Amino acid sequence: MPWQEVSTMSARQEFVVLAMREGANVRELCRRYGVSAKTGYKWIWRAQTSGVGALADGSRRPHHSPRRTAQLLEQRVLELRDAHPAWGARKLHRRLRALGYQELPTPSTMHAILVRHGRIEAVESAKHQPWQRFEHALPNALWQMDFKGHFALDAARCHPLTVLDDHSRFNICLHACADERGTTVQTHLSASFRRYGLPQRIAVDNGSPWGDRLDSPYTPLVAWLIRLGIEVSHSRPYHPQTLGKDERFHRTLKAEVLRVSFPDLDSVQRHFDRWRPVYNFERPHEALNMQTPASRYSVSPRRFPAVLPPIEYSPTDIVRRVQQQGFFSYRGRSFRVSKAFTGLPIALRHARIDGVFDVFFCHQKISQIDLTSL
Repeated sequence: MPWQEVSTMSARQEFVVLAMREGANVRELCRRYGVSAKTGYKWIWRAQTSGVGALADGSRRPHHSPRRTAQLLEQRVLELRDAHPAWGARKLHRRLRALGYQELPTPSTMHAILVRHGRIEAVESAKHQPWQRFEHALPNALWQMDFKGHFALDAARCHPLTVLDDHSRFNICLHACADERGTTVQTHLSASFRRYGLPQRIAVDNGSPWGDRLDSPYTPLVAWLIRLGIEVSHSRPYHPQTLGKDERFHRTLKAEVLRVSFPDLDSVQRHFDRWRPVYNFERPHEALNMQTPASRYSVSPRRFPAVLPPIEYSPTDIVRRVQQQGFFSYRGRSFRVSKAFTGLPIALRHARIDGVFDVFFCHQKISQIDLTSL
């Protein structure tokens, strides 16, 4: 994501919240966000003494006392619901609490308020029942990445690229793309890596630009990720639930942002940039016990290198260079991996079966060959 397009206020808030996380490397964050250490520590001090809202020209906290009459409080519930039509009573309750309101009705009472004023229908309410999913124990252990289905603009199409941290549901990247090419994804991932660091693993599906076909799910984009030291895993064919958290994020994106038509990509991106901080820092998440994604996220200590690291293998590995169309030779026979590795070295390692070798590119196993087969 080109960070200059994100509002200065959103970037400041994001920096401060992540910098105030326990164990955060403040000077490293200053480097990633492009600010001096003096400025970074000034923002942190201001947030600690006056709240994160003090970073803006005007505070977002309520101008009136949290102790409201029932009528005024009911009006505030409806106003917040109108601002976020996809939020249910539990999210509204949590957000109002975060804004400083102390004497609040229960979520069930808020739900009744929404029903009474026609903000919720019974059929829609039944669609939003939460269910449990597996999650990784730490931030950046796994990112899920995918394109949301494209939609029409006045004279083009928008392909939203989304990247989500599995543990925290923190949205790493949300960009309105003109296409789904690997070079487009690499550009936006590079910007995300510079700010948030490198994850241990990224999960993708089997379509372009992540894979070229089911028996060879490797493309130049995937090869680039592997060279960065990132493990890449592909979902099982026809099982989109493997990327369930990112799929669920797409539903939220559709419900809260993509409810109107847009003339062009710039217009879409402006809406994305306004909504993304709300999702990460304000919107309570059902799967996180009504915490925000930012409350569970911290940046990765693994830096994005300015230059790709050299490809090195163990002295015991059998190294071969991949030729045109993804072929390599060993013991007078020709084998194929993927043309994404053309011109690059791969390593053969003995498997536990005689005559069988595992084929590695950097740290990742990409294939297996059997010399005993004809």
